[in-house]
Amino acid sequence: MVLKIFFPQCCNTADSGLLVGHWIPGHNSAVVLAVIHYPFIPGQVKKYLSELQSQTQVDLTVLGSWSMPKEGQEGMDSFLKDLSTIFPQKCWLQLSREIGKRDKIILIHYDQRKVMLSQLHPVQDVGQKSDIEPSELRLVFQTVAQSQPLFFLDKYDDGPLKLTHWQSEGREASIIAELLKQASVPVCIFLTWLLSLWHWFCSFRILHLHPVLFISSKLSTCVQSGYRTVHFKTVFSPKKAATHMEFMRKANIFVSFLLDIALGLLLISWLYRENRISKLADTLVPVADRVAKELQELLEWLMGAPAGLKMNRALDQVLGRFFLYHIHLWSSYIHLMSPFIERILWYVGLSACLGLTFALSVLSDIVALLTFHIYCFYVYGARLYCLKIYGLSSLWRLFRGKKWNVLRQRVDSCSYDLDQNTADTALFPLQLFIGTLLFTILLFLLPTTALYYLVFTLLRLVVVLFQGVIHLSVDFINSFALFAIGQRICRPYRLAEGVKFKVLCQEPGTPLHLMMEINPLKCSSVLRCYRTPTYSCYPKDSWAALCKKLFVGELIYPWKQKTDKTD
Repeated sequence: MVLKIFFPQCCNTADSGLLVGHWIPGHNSAVVLAVIHYPFIPGQVKKYLSELQSQTQVDLTVLGSWSMPKEGQEGMDSFLKDLSTIFPQKCWLQLSREIGKRDKIILIHYDQRKVMLSQLHPVQDVGQKSDIEPSELRLVFQTVAQSQPLFFLDKYDDGPLKLTHWQSEGREASIIAELLKQASVPVCIFLTWLLSLWHWFCSFRILHLHPVLFISSKLSTCVQSGYRTVHFKTVFSPKKAATHMEFMRKANIFVSFLLDIALGLLLISWLYRENRISKLADTLVPVADRVAKELQELLEWLMGAPAGLKMNRALDQVLGRFFLYHIHLWSSYIHLMSPFIERILWYVGLSACLGLTFALSVLSDIVALLTFHIYCFYVYGARLYCLKIYGLSSLWRLFRGKKWNVLRQRVDSCSYDLDQNTADTALFPLQLFIGTLLFTILLFLLPTTALYYLVFTLLRLVVVLFQGVIHLSVDFINSFALFAIGQRICRPYRLAEGVKFKVLCQEPGTPLHLMMEINPLKCSSVLRCYRTPTYSCYPKDSWAALCKKLFVGELIYPWKQKTDKTD
């Protein structure tokens, strides 16, 4: 059976000594982690490995010997071979810098630093229970990652043992990173205390009343503040991330928060420069007047003969004057608020210091308030149209001898026996006559109502589309895995999808030398795996369900989800 040995590149030029590593259980392969140089005391080596086993929970052992031919060390090979009696193994490895005559060994060279820092996908954290047995490659990655305490000691340290591993060429550390780690603990404790104060404020009984909860659930600003509160509680928790996915989630949330704040500060610097707030306030009232005038002209067009259609004049005049009165009220309200608009915009612009997402959420709420009259028009038209549609469908079932069963939520047959002399039978011709009259009235009034419903539904869809773009922008900033994408671009080996092997040396009678390289995870897979879950701002209905709602006159985004059919 072929023996596979995963050998680190950094040990290719190491001095002669002992190979320290781990045998992969269930596979005929071994992972070499470091080389302990001569001179050493075998008792100290055993003590050192036992201490590392208690720290890393990895069965570290002496795999064999490593020989680097040098002048004056001719007897080193035989000395290292005799150490197999002190460190008994089923298979004592004897590796040398010189190519030996062995054809049942595959030497797989790997970059120890990259393998230690990389995370193989799909993610399966250490200690996580799984019905699928981990592969040999995953066990190799887990062994190197769990053996980090072994890399704290190298050949330049003052001690009885000298080791060569990936940090022997120079310790990788950052004073700034260490200082930030030390300072992050008190900062997280302070921010957690501030979050506890915010939760205490939100726990007031008056804030949990049904009207307050209803209004706050419909305001994008309140939804975004609650979403950010949950994220702050996750990021600034002093508890260390236990798994890789938890660490990546914290890092992505923190980086997205920094990006959100930076974009918000850029927006503030643009708004409060060159008196743009005053210009925006001076533009808002004329735009509102222009919209009101366009709506008034549209209603006057509908009250006439729109596109040459013959409408019911009485109903047309009633609906037109009703909507015109609403536009008059709305214009009066805008002009009443016009002296305070600049000050309101000045204070609203400060919300961008909390992040661009807060500014966009406030903008969405402002758009909802400014277009509230359009929403009212849409609701009035939709309810009136829906009433006529359901009335026509109910009367049509009456002609066919059907009725809607409220208890069973289905259409049942309703047979009328004219031969029986009962009160119900006597009333049936009267019901049919009244039903025919009502059906005729509703049918001829339907085109007028449908035209108003169609016009205001289109206006409502324009507003919903604009708010949908805002919500998608907020959702993109909140959920975008910027930290994971940064790792994929700057250090692609950190997120590994697999490995590939490159043949280094292949000669008859000699071990096969392969180079293991890491395949980075695709960007689409990174976004799918590390996207932060957010509140759903997408419509839950399919396109077919949406078109059905539009046809029967149901609200596109009703305040209350309709679950039961009524007649």
